[in-house]
Amino acid sequence: MRVLCAVAVAALLSAPAYAQMPNINLMPEVKSKTQDEKDQDAVNQKAYKDSLSKIPDAKGSSDPWGVVRSDPPKAAAHPAKPKTKTGSSAQPGSAAPRSQ
Repeated sequence: MRVLCAVAVAALLSAPAYAQMPNINLMPEVKSKTQDEKDQDAVNQKAYKDSLSKIPDAKGSSDPWGVVRSDPPKAAAHPAKPKTKTGSSAQPGSAAPRSQ
């Protein structure tokens, strides 16, 4: 009985949400192109490829601020040495020998 009530509640709650969904046709009618349209597409593709070949290659730097800088950019700083528990910057594994 509880299952039936749960199904009924779920159906009643999902009905308003289903009504708000747009009607979308996921499988539109397939339209084939005519020979004239195929020829026109081929001409358009050829014109596109020809126009791409006319674009000159970029040979300059792509840095827009290159003329503003007076010196070249500096390399990244060296990473800081890891600190030990005591706060010193000693190398890990190079502990001082203990006296017995």
